[in-house]
Amino acid sequence: MLQKTRDVRIEYVSHALLPAEAVRRAVIEVLDGEKTGTADINVTFLSGQRMRALNRRTFGSDKATDVIAFALPHPGQIVGDVYVCPSVAREAAGRLGVSEQEELVRLVIHGTLHVLGYDHPAGEERTVSIMWRLQERYLSRVTRGDM
Repeated sequence: MLQKTRDVRIEYVSHALLPAEAVRRAVIEVLDGEKTGTADINVTFLSGQRMRALNRRTFGSDKATDVIAFALPHPGQIVGDVYVCPSVAREAAGRLGVSEQEELVRLVIHGTLHVLGYDHPAGEERTVSIMWRLQERYLSRVTRGDM
């Protein structure tokens, strides 16, 4: 029987009110729920300035965004990088009336789903997409316990 390896690395380049164990739990919940094999996911929390630079270099958009994810080609396993911006998450959490921790977990899950190949339309249709529904289901599972 093939053993699944779940390698989740976390880097805090910017202050994030989310313990590493909560990040790891969110990524693994998605990987297990989607029945993936071996996976190597890096989650990095970036300052607004660094996220803006990454967004500009990658997508030509000169603003900080909440999450950017990349699936990296690697035969036989899932490999990806997820970048989350706590300052943008903090603003969104205030608008949505949720805790900053909940929004950060949502973004980690969102980015992990992108690494797995999920996508969503832009605009209002985003929140009725299959990806959004999956994201919210995983968020509910992860946030049942304390973060």
